[in-house]
Amino acid sequence: MLFAGDLNDYSKGYSRLCAAKELGVAVEEISTIPVATSETGYAEISNFFKLAWKLGFHLDLEKTNKRLIEAVRKQVPDIIWIEKGNMILPRTLKHLRQLCPNAQLVSYTDDDMYNSINRSWAYRFGVKLYDTIFTTKSYNADPGELPSFGAQKVIMVDKAYDPAHHMPVELTPEEHSWLDDDVGFIGSFEEPRAEDMLFLAKNGIRVRVWGNGWDGYDPKEPNLVIERRALVNTNNNPLYSKGICATKINLAFLRKANRDLQTDRSIEIPACGAFMMAEYSDEHAALFEEDKESVYFRSREELVEKIQYYLSHEEEREQIATAGRLRCLNDDYSQKGRVKYMLEALTASQGK
Repeated sequence: MLFAGDLNDYSKGYSRLCAAKELGVAVEEISTIPVATSETGYAEISNFFKLAWKLGFHLDLEKTNKRLIEAVRKQVPDIIWIEKGNMILPRTLKHLRQLCPNAQLVSYTDDDMYNSINRSWAYRFGVKLYDTIFTTKSYNADPGELPSFGAQKVIMVDKAYDPAHHMPVELTPEEHSWLDDDVGFIGSFEEPRAEDMLFLAKNGIRVRVWGNGWDGYDPKEPNLVIERRALVNTNNNPLYSKGICATKINLAFLRKANRDLQTDRSIEIPACGAFMMAEYSDEHAALFEEDKESVYFRSREELVEKIQYYLSHEEEREQIATAGRLRCLNDDYSQKGRVKYMLEALTASQGK
């Protein structure tokens, strides 16, 4: 496999790369963004990059297009795996096809790539050149979405956790002192989720928020504590998992801009052996049984009611958290399990 993606140790792409290696796949990797571990959980980008992105162009700062061509000239892979691929030009994909006609060209994405805010022009016109596109957005496989751009095959795969990062972890007394709380949310700013948490705060529930993009949000509500920093797992310090484990009730909101039906947190919170209270969706309900492996809410009023109940019922809370982790383990919701599923799908496709 020739793998092109984010190789920072906090990234999901890096987890998938490691999973492929664990499965015995010989992998050559190319990082599509600078590798420099960041406490924010993403690579810093310039204003020029942001401007280009607004115009629909993803600057190839790491010269990924050139390096892909160079790599396949040295050794022809069976699979060329590209994470998302907004910087990959259609002409590069065509060139790769010419150089290795029997290799499978694969794109994997966690984002809603039918939504124009998530894709570049290069991705839009390169879609039809991939043999298979794996997506965590089930609706992207609908005929009116990515197939309408010419996608040959779109396969939905559920979100995953990384066993090396997402697990029950012990905190030091010092870590407990600044991470512990009753109700918390770890994630980026989005107005609907901010409004939901403000509603909780105004109804007497203290909520603590960690994540990026909250700097400009200041509702002046004492029960809503905005920490204005991310909690990120690195190989040296699983701070994100510690934050989850230190929180009695972990909120899991669906991102409306991404039309989410599940998110990374949907799997990572239960994998950490922590209690998750998530926004209801059919996909959430299929992943974890309601009121046994996770708790779901369908309105703000129900959210308030259930938080109040489970804060005062610790034993039930712990039973649900334990069952959620067992579901992750027993049904293999790990990155390794998901990558195995995708590789088997590619093998079956090649056999046809």
